[in-house]
Amino acid sequence: MTEATGIVGEFLSLKEETDADLLTMQCGDFYEFFGEDAETVADELDLTVSQKSSHGSSYPMAGVPVDDLTPYVSALVERGYRVAVADQHETADGHAREITRVVTPGTHLETGDASAQHLAAVVREGGRGDGDTYGLAVADVTTGQFQVTQLDDADAGAALTELYTFAPAEVLPGPDLRNDDDFLDRLRERTDAALTLHDSESFAPGRASHAVREQFGGEAVDSVGVGERDAAVRAAGAVLSYVEDTGVGTLAAITRLQTYGAREYVDLDATTQRNLELTETMQGDRSGSLFDALDHTVTAAGGRLLRRWLQRPRRDRGELARRQSCVAAFAESAMARERIRETLSDAYDLERLASRATSGSADARDLRAAQETLSVLGKVADAVTETERLAESPLADAVAGADRAAADDLAADLDAALVDDPPGTVTQGGLFRTGYDDDLDAVIEEHEAALEWLDTLPEREKERTGITHLSVDRNKTDGYYIQVGKSETDAVPESYEHVKTLKNSKRYTIPDLDEKEREVLRLEERRHDMEYERFQALRERVAERATLLQDVGRALAEVDALSSFAVHAVENDWTRPEVHDGQALSIEAGRHPVVEQTTEFVPNDLYMDEDRRFLIVTGPNMSGKSTYMRQAALVTLLAQVGSFVPARSASVGLVDGIYTRVGALDELAQGRSTFMVEMQELSNILHSATDESLVILDEVGRGTATFDGISIAWAATEYIANTVRSKTLFATHYHELTALGDELPTVENVHVAADETDGDVTFLRTVRDGPTDRSYGVHVADLAGVPAPVVDRSREVLDRLREEEAVEVRGSDRDGGGTTQAVFDLSSGQFASGGSEPTDEPVATDGSREQAPADSPADDAGGLDPEAEAVLSELRDLDVNETPPVELLAKVQNWQDDLEGA
Repeated sequence: MTEATGIVGEFLSLKEETDADLLTMQCGDFYEFFGEDAETVADELDLTVSQKSSHGSSYPMAGVPVDDLTPYVSALVERGYRVAVADQHETADGHAREITRVVTPGTHLETGDASAQHLAAVVREGGRGDGDTYGLAVADVTTGQFQVTQLDDADAGAALTELYTFAPAEVLPGPDLRNDDDFLDRLRERTDAALTLHDSESFAPGRASHAVREQFGGEAVDSVGVGERDAAVRAAGAVLSYVEDTGVGTLAAITRLQTYGAREYVDLDATTQRNLELTETMQGDRSGSLFDALDHTVTAAGGRLLRRWLQRPRRDRGELARRQSCVAAFAESAMARERIRETLSDAYDLERLASRATSGSADARDLRAAQETLSVLGKVADAVTETERLAESPLADAVAGADRAAADDLAADLDAALVDDPPGTVTQGGLFRTGYDDDLDAVIEEHEAALEWLDTLPEREKERTGITHLSVDRNKTDGYYIQVGKSETDAVPESYEHVKTLKNSKRYTIPDLDEKEREVLRLEERRHDMEYERFQALRERVAERATLLQDVGRALAEVDALSSFAVHAVENDWTRPEVHDGQALSIEAGRHPVVEQTTEFVPNDLYMDEDRRFLIVTGPNMSGKSTYMRQAALVTLLAQVGSFVPARSASVGLVDGIYTRVGALDELAQGRSTFMVEMQELSNILHSATDESLVILDEVGRGTATFDGISIAWAATEYIANTVRSKTLFATHYHELTALGDELPTVENVHVAADETDGDVTFLRTVRDGPTDRSYGVHVADLAGVPAPVVDRSREVLDRLREEEAVEVRGSDRDGGGTTQAVFDLSSGQFASGGSEPTDEPVATDGSREQAPADSPADDAGGLDPEAEAVLSELRDLDVNETPPVELLAKVQNWQDDLEGA
């Protein structure tokens, strides 16, 4: 194929310069995609494809108007594409294009999602063992936040947990991780992040250190104790390099380097965040999550901060006390709280506005929104200082953390500059108030006078010529013209110069109109140029105050999040917990913060301390064991977020991590068995938890054979109780484990009570000390709608097991002429009686056939048909009393189907 020339050739040449997935190039009033890019975009966004000829060849072409590019690029980025944008500029020879930015999932500024938009880099130093060093840097280009941390002597799981917490849109793996398929696969499983292989040189210690110092200054780097060759600096340098290379122009908004250590936050791995449904349910929905229940924020930034707090509980008792004091003050100041929340509802997202200003993408409406939000700070500060309870609380310091005087000055400058309702474009004029700039005012006055001359021209010409159907208008083709109806064209003066004939009218021009048109166009261009120049200067001044905007935005976001906690606490009767450094966890009348929103909840107490660290939780299925354990974890988490908690009272010892083992969910689709997932999660807990952790275990060992499961659960209990010594709640149906409460000094039994009267079972939802003696699985099966024959037969089997530790196996022979029966003794593991020829004789309760013939082999099961023998074989390996009820009932259903169909 002949090489393309012209616009297509220019496009293909630019495409070779970028490693972006797609390129769009400005061609006049449109941005165009060509070739394969056009076909891809058309498929993704349902655009029309046309053909562009170049040097004898035809190329697919798809385009969007210049003003509509942003939503299309946003849609492509949300689908995971990296989109390069080539803008057009004027040259002496005409037009030229160059790539000005690459929009990627992690550097996309125009996201409509209020959630954080994180770009992360991760670096590993060392081998691939449990003692490597990981460096992480995470930036949100939409707000300018930039955080780094270093995990020393860590494993991949710790690094993945940190990444999961931030839920990055895009991850830059360092050179040492790019060939680690296991790490990358686990990263893909835990996040939806796009993986980008950024220039390896940007991760080099020298280059990375230089980038960090250039961005934040040497003193800033030294003050946070980050060494030049540290893994964290390598990751940070790579992120800064990537942001610069993509050309989004937001580096100026990244003004503060924040470092944090692992001990500052509670360890919440991906499994725990999922199991506790912190920000979304196990089905992936926001509705039903803890965040959804607690979120009463009125600003996007406040909601973003609340979500971050829930995902990153703190271990700093002083910070938690500060937040709790603010929540308490808000809770006790209802009128002031609502006044402040109403004021906050007028606030825009200042952190993101700061990034838009520094990137040069903010328009006049953005700056007007910044002005209005800067003014909100003063109103909130006044409401706090005027309310004694709030003024005495740490809220006063939180609001004072932003420079109110500077905020007021910038707000005043913006208000003096911009009209109340500026247009959406910054190149068409109408942005500035009269009096803002004398030179601009003079040009505007001339322009307006010229426009007025044009507006009054029709009336003057009608009066001069006597023509009634006369108007003055303008279009791109003809410029300004006088239009006269065809019925009156004979009356036009000779001074009218004919321009165009239409069906019902003719168009003319006159020398005065031509002269005024030239004047208007000259003034219009000058006015627009002057307004745009002054707007750019104004936007740059705002960009220079990016730190101020971020500080004000963060202060307002914190006030919003804390007031949201207070609203929920007041509406739901939550209480302020005591947070301490000891081991005790005491909850009186605790409730589940989400379940209580839709259910009449039965509160329960919980007490754990140094001598009562491990609680074995038993009780019926569906009785509330899992809810009881989760609410203990959530009360602990909420206390370490700074929130009030759903309880009559609570005293919470700080934990360093919360670990859960609950369910496998969709892991089977990823090729791992339920039992494998269960064991991997258990392994992570046994390796990660400490004596300062809280562990929640729900039915460990159920995914394998009963005796194997009991053995694993038993050994895990001993290991946690004796070696790890974490506070642990372990729900199980293995009643054998309850014996450990008598043998291990820190292990205790509790159970969820049930009442059985005349065969009817009522789940009381009340937790009491001591083990339960029954699981009520058959009752649960009945509630779940298992067919009545299966439920009835289950009751018969269960009654006999309780009375004799034996179960009778019933079946039919191959010809259906009689029944085959045998009794399996669970205590001996042997059959008490075997099969026989078809018979209708009854079977005695001891398993022997009444009046059996002398030659019948009473102790031989060999006479059973194959179907019955298969059932009996399964029974030999099954501990019926300890198999989870639903699993047992499923087996009984299968056996009945097999025997009835034999």
